[in-house]
Amino acid sequence: MKPEKLNLESMNIPDHKKQLLKEAFPEVFGEGDKVDFEKLKAALGEQVEQPGKERFGLSWAGKSKLIQIIQEQSRGTLRPAKEESVDWDTTENVFIEGDNLEVLKLLQKSYLGKIKMIYIDPPYNTGKDFVYPDDFSDSLKNYFEITGQTDSEGKKITANPESSGRYHSNWLNMMYPRLFLARNLLSDDGVIFISIDDNEIANLRKICDDIYGEDNFIACIIWQKKQSPQNDASYFSAMHDYILVYAKMAKVNRSATMGFERYLFPREEEQNMRYSNPDNDMRGPWASVDCTCNKTSIERPNLYYPIINPKSKKEILPSTQRVWRYEKKSMQILLKENRIWWGEDGNNFPRQKRFLSEVQGGIVPSTWWEREFASDNQTARREIRSLFKEGEGDFDTPKPTRLISRMMQLSMKDDIVLDFFAGSCTTAHAVLDLNKEDGSSRKYIMVQLPEPYSEDSESFKAGYKTIADIGKERIRRVIKTIKKEKKGKLDLEDNRQDLGFRVYKLDTSSFKQWQAKTDDGEKAVADKIDMFVDPFIQKRTPEDILAEIMLKSGFELSVKIEEQKIGKKKIYSVSDGALLIYLEDEITEDIIKAVAEKEPHQFICLDVAFHKRDDLKANAVLTFKSRKNADGTPKTIFKTV
Repeated sequence: MKPEKLNLESMNIPDHKKQLLKEAFPEVFGEGDKVDFEKLKAALGEQVEQPGKERFGLSWAGKSKLIQIIQEQSRGTLRPAKEESVDWDTTENVFIEGDNLEVLKLLQKSYLGKIKMIYIDPPYNTGKDFVYPDDFSDSLKNYFEITGQTDSEGKKITANPESSGRYHSNWLNMMYPRLFLARNLLSDDGVIFISIDDNEIANLRKICDDIYGEDNFIACIIWQKKQSPQNDASYFSAMHDYILVYAKMAKVNRSATMGFERYLFPREEEQNMRYSNPDNDMRGPWASVDCTCNKTSIERPNLYYPIINPKSKKEILPSTQRVWRYEKKSMQILLKENRIWWGEDGNNFPRQKRFLSEVQGGIVPSTWWEREFASDNQTARREIRSLFKEGEGDFDTPKPTRLISRMMQLSMKDDIVLDFFAGSCTTAHAVLDLNKEDGSSRKYIMVQLPEPYSEDSESFKAGYKTIADIGKERIRRVIKTIKKEKKGKLDLEDNRQDLGFRVYKLDTSSFKQWQAKTDDGEKAVADKIDMFVDPFIQKRTPEDILAEIMLKSGFELSVKIEEQKIGKKKIYSVSDGALLIYLEDEITEDIIKAVAEKEPHQFICLDVAFHKRDDLKANAVLTFKSRKNADGTPKTIFKTV
């Protein structure tokens, strides 16, 4: 009897999809747990598209291989970098340095369905932007070559010139798997915002329809990114970008219990100033609004009738081309309740009172975001320059924090936002600023490729070798600024803001991987077995190993880890004891019993700790199986690694 082995690969997406299908259609699974497609077609009835039928959709070179790319599991890990972090032990914010495709795969187990909002500002494919040259035969090796961490003269980050025969295909092949994996991470009420320009807006819309579904399209926002046009523009000066908005699951109607539900923009003081109370109405400030509508007396004869002015006693009729907004009975109620305003002298054409107390608590968003509302690129550059010296951390097309804050105001309050094209970490900056402003506790996960700066750049000379270095330093400086502002304040609520972040870096697994070959001789196999007496690769710390076990066990990267003792042996408690990890090289029956008494949800130890004692291992399995929940399942899942 053997314990379950911890799976050191990222989530198996086909298995996950299969499980979802089984939950929805258990009747379509036959012998060998295989899907019976005839039964599935029968279950779906007329909703199944007939084979050979011409379809509407977007096709490009390389698309057929993308499903295989998405399903390829990662054996990498995320190694903690405490020395680059701020308030490691208490923070729930995360910065990950690595290739975002590989990172998105690694996040699947821990963050499946947990992200409320995603914002990305990917390369726009202008011909100058680079495209990640993914090589899925060995994506980790490819990542190290791209970022200059190996001596290989292989792959480099390069531009995607318009002269390339696969110009659009290269960009689509980069974006599709990342957007697919990102959707898995969104909660059922989650939403994704994607910045883009004219170069790929049409193609991006099509692949988002494919991945997220046309019914889950929410809006295409037009954002005014510039204050004034460029005089050297060839034809037209581009003054705007687009922001595509898709929900994981859009609410089909207001009564639906599942799906994305947008918030309102908060009302601003300028908008409230439009309300006054010239007649000292007990219901408070109000504004007058038109009480006619754009219909003719012929179209709506029931809305064409006289009302009496209470001062002059004269009959007042609306225009025959613009009748009253309400039927006569409803208008009489408004008159009786003093909701019709006749002007200060009582002789003006009537208007309806709309009280501030009765106006909904915010502003319905529109799809036109002008620079006064959401800032512009010039403001974004000023924000970076206020934190760094001239030339350091400069970007061609940064986004302003206010733009991203507007997205968060519509979609989240105390949830997680993910940005996997983090760049200079404007999104993290926006989270910190907005939390300070409204007292919420949003959390962020930033993912950025450590794209090297050229050695003659000002950033490199200042000590920032990669864009990821600039992103981390920007967060540190924003935190420092906020802490300085808060210093000396007595309000405990105000000082409760999370002003830290954990740094993780993509790397190969800390565990040695078995790679026996069919032509290995007996001695070669024996040598490899001996190599696995110590299961870890060199120069890996307990923190590295803990982080990998935690991630591969489905725990978030921000959970609390505590060191405890069982006798004289060290054990690690993750998430208040939900997971116990034992990394000592020897385990005893007493330790197993002591762990079982704690009743963690999971217990993981090293396989080598049993020193090939199958009897002790079998007893450990029985010990944990003997403690059961009310439904008969073991209280503790026991695994070895």
